[in-house]
Amino acid sequence: MLCFSNTFTRTCLAASASVLAISAVTAPAFAQSAAVPVADATPQATTPAALPEPEVDSTEILVTARKRAEDILKTPISITALTSADIQARGIQSITDLSAFTPSMKIVSTSSGRNDRSFQQVIIRGFTPSSAAAQTTSLFIDGVPVSTATGIQTITDPERIEVLKGPQSAYFGRQTFAGAVNVVTKAPPKNFEGSATGMIGTRNNRDVQLAIGGPIFGDVLGFRATVQETAKDGSYKNAGVPGQTLGDQRTRAGTLSLQFQPTHNLTFKAFGLLSENNDGPNATGFVSAYGVTNPTTGAVVVPNQSNCSLNGRTSAGVAVVNRYFCGTVPKLASTAPSVNSANDAFITNFLANPRGRVVDPKDGVQGYGLKSRYYHLHLNADWEIGDTGITLSSLTGYNNERRSQLSDLDLYYDTTIANPTTAAGAPAYFNYPYLVEAISRDVSQEVRASYEPGGPLHATLGASYLNAFFQGSGGGNNGALGVSAFSLVSGATRSKTYGVFFGLGYDITSRLKINFDGRYQQDHLIAYTKPDGLTLTTSEFAPAGVYAGGSVLTQDKYKNFMPRVIVNYDVTPETMVYASYSKGINPGAFNTVFLSNPAAVQRAAAAAGLKIAVEPEKLDNYEVGIKGRLFDNILRYSLSAYYGIWNNQINGITVATTDPATGLPYVIQSTDNTGKVRVSGLEAELSARASSQLNFNLSGSINDTHILKLSSPTTSQLTGITDFRGKENPLTSKYSASASAQYTVPIGTEGVKAFGRADFTYKSGVYTNAANILKTPDMKQVNLRLGVGDDRISIEAFVNNVLNDKAYASAIDFYTFDRSFSKLAIPSAVAVALRDLRTFGLRGRYNF
Repeated sequence: MLCFSNTFTRTCLAASASVLAISAVTAPAFAQSAAVPVADATPQATTPAALPEPEVDSTEILVTARKRAEDILKTPISITALTSADIQARGIQSITDLSAFTPSMKIVSTSSGRNDRSFQQVIIRGFTPSSAAAQTTSLFIDGVPVSTATGIQTITDPERIEVLKGPQSAYFGRQTFAGAVNVVTKAPPKNFEGSATGMIGTRNNRDVQLAIGGPIFGDVLGFRATVQETAKDGSYKNAGVPGQTLGDQRTRAGTLSLQFQPTHNLTFKAFGLLSENNDGPNATGFVSAYGVTNPTTGAVVVPNQSNCSLNGRTSAGVAVVNRYFCGTVPKLASTAPSVNSANDAFITNFLANPRGRVVDPKDGVQGYGLKSRYYHLHLNADWEIGDTGITLSSLTGYNNERRSQLSDLDLYYDTTIANPTTAAGAPAYFNYPYLVEAISRDVSQEVRASYEPGGPLHATLGASYLNAFFQGSGGGNNGALGVSAFSLVSGATRSKTYGVFFGLGYDITSRLKINFDGRYQQDHLIAYTKPDGLTLTTSEFAPAGVYAGGSVLTQDKYKNFMPRVIVNYDVTPETMVYASYSKGINPGAFNTVFLSNPAAVQRAAAAAGLKIAVEPEKLDNYEVGIKGRLFDNILRYSLSAYYGIWNNQINGITVATTDPATGLPYVIQSTDNTGKVRVSGLEAELSARASSQLNFNLSGSINDTHILKLSSPTTSQLTGITDFRGKENPLTSKYSASASAQYTVPIGTEGVKAFGRADFTYKSGVYTNAANILKTPDMKQVNLRLGVGDDRISIEAFVNNVLNDKAYASAIDFYTFDRSFSKLAIPSAVAVALRDLRTFGLRGRYNF
């Protein structure tokens, strides 16, 4: 028997499998045409035009990156902003779609042998999070924080999206180390109006959206409500289960917004969102460096696709030759993708068992796939105090998310290899189903006072509080699931974050301005014991003794000040240059699950340098930029360059040891501050109106990560490389670009137009680990759209991924499971994220 332990779970007969499941489909943030109040004051919304509007016009785009409405070209921060018209024109439906049009942004949805919506990492400027639990970029809805990266799944007609790049700690607080993504929702319209949108496409792609809103009581009270259902069949057939596709998804979502304005200077906005995902088996490809054969017949079940041998070392320091991959990740074998994903009695009984679960079985997944539910509530209030220039604001938020996901962890289909486990209820063939579940919830409160009298001085002073709770569970194996062996619920964690922040700006002259922002923040991290309690027989990490279930196991507080200084100068009325310094802090973490291991194993972990508390990550970031308009607003541009030192980088650590009392091997997964990285890059965006009918958009980035110091025992054991200096961070694209062109021409009846649009996106390949020996192919996608309509009704045809590019979205080092479990100590395979293939469709929209 082989036992594993990591930050969230401990399971027998498992390779590395995180309990923190995350998924996500999109999160908008904000940018808007014409003058509007700040986001938290609920800007007025109008029903979007049926026909996609040109993306360059004479109105300014306002953003609220500093908690007040500012022209994006006068805001001294690197920002990508998309209006609702931009989102519609580009066909953006998910956060992955959003990242394709955002320089420096990458989405990774692959973890522990699965590629689905139970996991998501938002990577900006190459700041790859250390684990599934960590974030370097946070999401917000109307400025209210969402404490998990998987909360927002669906874009349902937002007002605008804004992606802020670089540390945003001063204004947005916790886990905005690399940036922030904020969703600004639409306010209720002043007049009754609505829209209906429908889409059908190949592989049962479909999308239905309805939106309606208007006044309830004059200008005092209004509402806006939306409902949406999106679904699709996966792009890949399961080679093992006839008729089954991998990557099926379905989402149902609804929103309700209420705005109450009893006086002209007092506004309340309440917003609620509920979304549910119900997905099939995930679309993950498997490339193994070792073959798997039937021990009786010798038949090849999984081919060996390795193309190189690496001189690695075991955890004990013994030299060993490891077969692996060098260069580009190979294409899938003819038998892949294939997984054991039949929902037979074995699986049904497993999922009906409540043992070790954090999600009630009736609310969890009912077969292979994902079931999740997320709801969000917030109330924002703004009070403008007479003619003083002072506005008092309050943001109150609540998030609740539940995820349940079952996958075939070995990532290949076979029913011919006999199961070595003979426990009652176990299947006759070797299989490895694995269940990952998590619940998370948080409450937050922010209050602030803004001073904008119209003179040279403007200021903001505020305080914030966030209380976030997380608990996960996970387990599975090839035995009698849920009876003979199943990983128990992990101990819960709680983060209480208190902050006081300020922004102080002064216009030295009409052209020269300086801003000094800062936040003092205290993070209180708490780790609790598992529900069934914990008995420690050694004091290596915590005092020996008996800990009751749910009691505090360890806690710590971290206090930091995060300043930002910005100087900007208007070279001309249409050209602004800026320079800034900002400090980012990412919260520390705890490693506690290995405390469940035997005393001898804990002593080995302590001897290897593992510890419970991990210090916060720190970043010193410098940025310069230029933004402006040329040729009477025909051309808009922004260019920025940044340089930073990422200290105390948190990385995963794996230690393999054996319990001398039982002879059982253990692989302990932990995290520690083992890295230091230099980050630098260039980002550019350009919008041009070549004529009244033809518009262009170009964007691109170079994001260079240069490792200065790193300890990565698992990668060293695999590759033999111990000096990672000069290497790049894994899972991040160094180069990215997008280009769009839209041509619109009037036809026939007045107001009717036809349009054609082409979008091209590019992301360079990503490395699977810090040794930089294996990389995914570059990812390219072309989308085409043709349509006709007016402001009331439109119809369009589209083709996504015209070239049917099959480059993997991401890839991670993984393991080859066979009945001997001999390839689990060192990575022996690669799990790859499979993208949607070419898709044809029709979309129609009706505004009323």
